[in-house]
Amino acid sequence: MADLRDLLQSADWKTEKHVPLIEVADKISKGEVLRIEVSVGKQIAHPNTTEHHIRSIELYFLASGEKFPYQLGRFEFNAHGESVQGPNTSTIFSEPKVSASFKTEKSGVVMAVAYCNIHGLWRSEKEITVD
Repeated sequence: MADLRDLLQSADWKTEKHVPLIEVADKISKGEVLRIEVSVGKQIAHPNTTEHHIRSIELYFLASGEKFPYQLGRFEFNAHGESVQGPNTSTIFSEPKVSASFKTEKSGVVMAVAYCNIHGLWRSEKEITVD
């Protein structure tokens, strides 16, 4: 039986088009609203065709000292040029970019997982500190 951890791939987002880029402040104050932006393909564009695309991004926060992460959001991208006329015939294409906001009084790690319909799951994470 496969272990999900073994299926999560990672690399530097500057050299691998599948890795989600997390853009968020490194340090915030307690109770401050933290805005997170996540995108796939910022440095190297990921294909966005009916046959090859980013299907979803999931966003989590693991607070320091806690066992389980909080799911902040799941974002699906459902328009990839498909239509009743066939693949890549539409002019509508979703872009794998999202933003979310939340408050926390604990430091922790923001984690993002992107799903490519051909190349599977890709992850990244970024630590934040709360003063």
